[in-house]
Amino acid sequence: MSKLGSIGAKLHRGEVSYDFIGHRKLWFTLSIALVVISLGGLFARGLALGIEFKGGVEYQTSVKVTSSTIDDFTAAVKSTNAHDLGDPVVTTVGSDKVRVQTRPLSQDDVVKVQAAIAKQAGVPASNVSRSQIGASWGDQIANKAILALVVFLILVFGVIWAYFREPKASMAAIIALVHDVTITVGVYALIGFDVTPATVIGVLTILGYSLYDTVVVFDKVRENTRAITGNNRFTYSDATNLAVNQTIVRSINTTLIALLPVGSILVVGTVVLGTGPLKDLSLALFVGIAVGAYSSIFIAPALLATFKEREPGMQALRRRVEAKRGGAVAAPAGKPVPAAATATATVATSEAAARKQDRPKAGTPVTSSRPVKSSTGAGRPQPTRKPRSKRGK
Repeated sequence: MSKLGSIGAKLHRGEVSYDFIGHRKLWFTLSIALVVISLGGLFARGLALGIEFKGGVEYQTSVKVTSSTIDDFTAAVKSTNAHDLGDPVVTTVGSDKVRVQTRPLSQDDVVKVQAAIAKQAGVPASNVSRSQIGASWGDQIANKAILALVVFLILVFGVIWAYFREPKASMAAIIALVHDVTITVGVYALIGFDVTPATVIGVLTILGYSLYDTVVVFDKVRENTRAITGNNRFTYSDATNLAVNQTIVRSINTTLIALLPVGSILVVGTVVLGTGPLKDLSLALFVGIAVGAYSSIFIAPALLATFKEREPGMQALRRRVEAKRGGAVAAPAGKPVPAAATATATVATSEAAARKQDRPKAGTPVTSSRPVKSSTGAGRPQPTRKPRSKRGK
């Protein structure tokens, strides 16, 4: 068995563990900082909406790409002095194609820009493809994307509530999903990648991935907390922490396996192709999968434990557990023992005591518990007989 597999087996059996839930304040602080940075980038820089959302005209033509291609085509388009042209967005696609995007233009200005691009590329105007997208169509796409996200979150809340019969699990999952979306969108704002319909598809995809990982952890939590109020050995947070330890290796493996191909697509779309749907889709997938794995391990279970620990029944359970533990597990000076370690030690001590009680002491003959019947009657004194060598004396 590999070292990682051995560690995973020990985590699943509870032989070793890390107190994820006990450090929840650290994870919450880190997530709040990431969300604040993401929102700051979003409001300060805004999203670079693609032409599909804001409308405009897109031109493409074949050309040998050089280091000055972007500057040359930008200057050529600006020289047309088209009305309300603004700053055109010029990008290269691979090593043999250039793409120019402008604001919505009149029909005459569209033809003028097309001719300028053809002249700069040294090709006929008919070899420059163009496509016009109205601003109203872009608004429809944006509204439908927002509507799809809202409907997705509502359905997720209802499905998790129905599956776990626990609204607090739905709340924790939704907060984790919003956390993932916010950070992913913030990364887009900070990097400056275009937001296209492919980006929306990527965001919805990573929401499903993050949700799947969270449901796996919650399912293990439900298994560990079944009839938890009937015993006084561990609290809800202890059981949740055990569930995270039991599933963390699976989460890491699936995340790494998913990130490797997505990372390759991101490199190809960014470095080789330069632009296009592959780059937009792969960035959303890469950031979302990584953030989703983080939230399903550190955020969602900690939120669920926080919500459940506020219930009167769980508070009473915690008081009983703490009273039962007492000083059974003494903490070193100045260093408290984590609750998960205390619970594990308590369970191990109880099992060891039970085995010791059932084990016979050394030197003690093993006797059957079945009563032995006496052929001579109970309580009657039995005569003693002399050995044969001493008879007659």
